[in-house]
Amino acid sequence: MGLWSHHLSLGLLLLFLLPPECLGAEGRLALKLFRDLFTNYTSALRPVADTDQTLNVTLEVTLSQIIDMDERNQVLTLYLWIRQEWTDAYLRWDPNAYGGLDAIRIPSSLVWRPDIVLYNKADAQPPGSASTNVVLRHDGAVRWDAPAITRSSCRVDVTAFPFDAQRCGLTFGSWTHGGHQLDVRPRGTAASLADFVENVEWRVLGMPARRRVLTYGCCSEPYPDVTFTLLLRRRAAAYVCNLLLPCVLISLLAPLAFHLPADSGEKVSLGVTVLLALTVFQLLLAESMPPAESVPLIGKYYMATMTMVTFSTALTILIMNLHYCGPSARPVPAWARALLLGHLARGLCVRERGEPCGQSRPPESSPSPEPPEGEAGHPVGPCHEPRCLCRQEALLRHVATIANTFHSHRAAQRCHEDWKRLARVMDRFFLGIFFSMALVMSLLVLVQAL
Repeated sequence: MGLWSHHLSLGLLLLFLLPPECLGAEGRLALKLFRDLFTNYTSALRPVADTDQTLNVTLEVTLSQIIDMDERNQVLTLYLWIRQEWTDAYLRWDPNAYGGLDAIRIPSSLVWRPDIVLYNKADAQPPGSASTNVVLRHDGAVRWDAPAITRSSCRVDVTAFPFDAQRCGLTFGSWTHGGHQLDVRPRGTAASLADFVENVEWRVLGMPARRRVLTYGCCSEPYPDVTFTLLLRRRAAAYVCNLLLPCVLISLLAPLAFHLPADSGEKVSLGVTVLLALTVFQLLLAESMPPAESVPLIGKYYMATMTMVTFSTALTILIMNLHYCGPSARPVPAWARALLLGHLARGLCVRERGEPCGQSRPPESSPSPEPPEGEAGHPVGPCHEPRCLCRQEALLRHVATIANTFHSHRAAQRCHEDWKRLARVMDRFFLGIFFSMALVMSLLVLVQAL
């Protein structure tokens, strides 16, 4: 009140002490009008002829710029142009009496102003009004245009980050006047975006306005307010290029570990390298992602991809154990031979070298060695010929031993080849499974960007 009195007294003093001959005709008329209007005027009371009359205030907001969206603290900083219009019953005159002068511009501190403030203000500083002029018309209509930088609270939901959309409300209303004394209404159905400066991170979808009348627990009379809801959608191009696309490429690279030959020695190394790369990107994502109660979409995608790579690496180790089964290993079970080496191998086109696709090598049985027989089918035994080779029984036993060893080695080699072939079938099978999973997950996430 003291500051207002100082401004008013200073303005009146300058105008009253200014010699009229120093002004032109229009200036003298404006000075006379000002003296006539503000001689007995006070800005401390509502400018209505009847104290029971409601003063109507029209509020118009123009969004100029989004300065900052602090997701961590959930604070939205905007640059607005706020226009308030009302009628002052004590500031009226006849334009014909003042040379056709129908409007003047005077400091806003000289007239009564509505105490309309931002209810959801998130700033520690007390609310203040900009020191701008008001336009005063002959019929008492007052228009006050003032720029304002507002910091309002906004509930940020990052569940769909980086493809999220936000709704931030700005509620304006009188702080002390109830609905029976001051009624505030929006001009139009939405805030103006004609002078909006585009933001690099957020795209503005609209800013509709809605009037409400609420009754608070402190007071019995209703309090009207106007809420402007700012509709925002995040521009996800930078996040897709820097965080999402590398993860998609890495996730598609991870299943190729099943396509590497087991003898290369790089199957497990590829899986571990992919897992480390995903961990690094997960750390980068944690730094740029705002904190939230729920896990964002891109965070779920990273966790699902890392889980898939972990399982693929574990399965690669198990398949390599099958590949390196030695000759002492047991033969492939009958069900695995029929199901995996038979039907699944034909379906996945896993074949031996020179074997056409769709046909699998029939299982071979290990021939058992038989003792040497004679020409008539009788066992070779002692004969009466003095120089017959059948007398060399020791030599025949050695030949039989060599034959048995050769057949055993052949059987062990066939068993080892069956296990290696089974490992190739499993590699081909899990290659298709994990590649399809990675492709489907990547498409589901990338579709959100369209």
